[in-house]
Amino acid sequence: GKPTLYGSLTRRGLSDEGLPDIAASEGFTVGGVTKKSILVSCPHENVSTKFLAPYTTFSRIHQKSVTCLDISSGGGLGVSTSTDGTMKIWQAANGEIRRLLEGHVYDVNCCRFFPSGLVVLSGGMDAQLKIWSAEDASCVVTFKGHKGGILDTAIVDRGRNVLSCSRDGTARLWDCGKSACLGVIADCGAVLNGIAVGAADNSLNLGTPEDTPSEREVGTEGKILLLAREDKKLQGVGLQSRQPVFLFVGSDAFNCCTFLSSTYLLAGTQDGNIYQLDMRNTNAPIQVICRSGAPVLSLLPYQDGFIASQGN
Repeated sequence: GKPTLYGSLTRRGLSDEGLPDIAASEGFTVGGVTKKSILVSCPHENVSTKFLAPYTTFSRIHQKSVTCLDISSGGGLGVSTSTDGTMKIWQAANGEIRRLLEGHVYDVNCCRFFPSGLVVLSGGMDAQLKIWSAEDASCVVTFKGHKGGILDTAIVDRGRNVLSCSRDGTARLWDCGKSACLGVIADCGAVLNGIAVGAADNSLNLGTPEDTPSEREVGTEGKILLLAREDKKLQGVGLQSRQPVFLFVGSDAFNCCTFLSSTYLLAGTQDGNIYQLDMRNTNAPIQVICRSGAPVLSLLPYQDGFIASQGN
């Protein structure tokens, strides 16, 4: 609720130890400076931020913005998509390009490795979901059924089933072995920007399926699907039951969501809020974090906390 404070940092030279000598403008102070970090604080507001230098930089994989990336479970390979229209697999150690995955029409929006690290799942603006071999770049399976661009995907357990969400407002469950749609898990009537699947706490009522689940459905029992919706709603749905579990209304469109545990979740909005919720009672958030008004674009659990990326 206060006006933003602006300041600048100026490098005046190098110290005898080879560290930059940095001065801050009025209202800000520079604390510890190392070759890898700068600590800047604003004593008047009692806030500080540590700016870190990148550990390593890969600048030759894509020509334009990177829109999505994932690292294989073993840490050996990376896969990424870009607004330059390409999807590539590369060595995580040195950024060396290994494979070009070509076959989507228009932009590819999302990509992720299966738990094996040998197979990639991608979704594009062409409303197609594709599975690729990381070893020879062949497209093994193409799923068709969505009526709009696919914006996010999720993998159930080891990957016999996968999930996708789309601009058409639906989330679908797919059978990889028979390359068939096993059902529409949710039809929201609003664009679905992000999804996440996780095991739910036993105390949570996930509902009962109306029909007996197909034997092709593997690992859906006891799972909850989170839906980050464009209409400012965050929804939880029983994956096997297809029944709504909760509906939370936020301050703006939800862009992304993830699980912190079987009871706690995080979700980020277009106006910069990160909500932490307890799925057993979503009437009020545990906390709302807002560092800036920039859109929250992705969230990832990390150690005891999480990593967030924003549009600024």
